[in-house]
Amino acid sequence: MSASIIDGKAAAQALRERLAIEVSRIDAEHSWVPGLAVVLVGEDPASQVYVRNKGKQTAEAGMRSFEHKLPASTSERELLGLVETLNQDDAVNGILVQLPLPDHIDAQLVIETIDPAKDVDGFHPMNTGGLSNGDPTALVPCTPLGCLMMLREQFPDGMAGLNAVVVGRSNIVGKPMAQLLIAESCTVTVAHSRTRDLPALCQTADILVAAVGRPEMVRGDWVKEGAVVIDVGINRVQLEGQEKARLVGDVAFAEAAENARAITPVPGGVGPMTIACLLRNTVVAACRQHRVVCELP
Repeated sequence: MSASIIDGKAAAQALRERLAIEVSRIDAEHSWVPGLAVVLVGEDPASQVYVRNKGKQTAEAGMRSFEHKLPASTSERELLGLVETLNQDDAVNGILVQLPLPDHIDAQLVIETIDPAKDVDGFHPMNTGGLSNGDPTALVPCTPLGCLMMLREQFPDGMAGLNAVVVGRSNIVGKPMAQLLIAESCTVTVAHSRTRDLPALCQTADILVAAVGRPEMVRGDWVKEGAVVIDVGINRVQLEGQEKARLVGDVAFAEAAENARAITPVPGGVGPMTIACLLRNTVVAACRQHRVVCELP
């Protein structure tokens, strides 16, 4: 293996430490701290773990954490009412409604009900549209934002002119990732599972972001020599003869590492940066709501 490993855990830890310093400064100068409200509907095990980690890291950064755990039977009207209440709560600067939601609730309607200024997931149409239009005040979805931060570390002189291929076209990762790379002056292609001759296209990428949701779909010979590979995929696979499932990305890691200059592992790559960027978005949103200068990237 020749590629260097992009340590998402270390990057997330560094960002959280910077956030804690910023929150402490805000508290000392203005006597308030940012508050994040997380709403969980139902008992999805993965969502419960994710929400628990968010609450722990929010508190460690010196911020206020508000958790609302609702039964799966909660009606759409009740959930929308809670979101409206949080919109009006000055102590709450960021609102996150954990997805997926039960089938009887319209997730898009819930997202559109969140105050765009408190939409720290970056999913509200006002924020997605702002990102597309190059609005610097738009709140950016956390996973692609974390990917961008790691890419900037790999390209300290900038990414202008580089070829970037994003494999995946979701509203959560693929599309906003492409917009962020365009803003960095990359030449960007958005590909997907139905792209013709996908391996050849990936071989043109100086930056390859895999966010397609298929275990190890991107093979080693798809990766250009010296490329930087960001693997967003988190797939649980059960190997024959093994009791426990293991996590793998969308990239065949060992193969890709033979050609790549740098690559994110799974786990320990993009995942830790997602929560750190959620906290970052909350601090940024709080500062804007209070018209306070925020000293964060």
